[in-house]
Amino acid sequence: MAEEMLRLDKFLWFARIAKTRTAAQSIVAKGRMRIDGRVTDRPSTPVKVGSVLTFAHLDRVRVLRIEALPARRGPAPEAAALLTDLAAQSAVDAPAAPK
Repeated sequence: MAEEMLRLDKFLWFARIAKTRTAAQSIVAKGRMRIDGRVTDRPSTPVKVGSVLTFAHLDRVRVLRIEALPARRGPAPEAAALLTDLAAQSAVDAPAAPK
């Protein structure tokens, strides 16, 4: 059985990281997007469940693991279930800096 994949720009739009598909393509085209540690600048790059996306967006670095591939651009709660924010987890797990 073939592994299910989706274009990167469509995933970013479906997951509500970008407001439009054109904006999603722009995020990728800047060349600062990494998928599983590999740099990509092609919006057509395929992603799959388990892929880790690392990129700068809205003045912060996002590290997201894809948990599911959507069939459509659904409501925000549905989109939130598609990914796990690994950067937020590492901030919680990190020890507090000494004062």
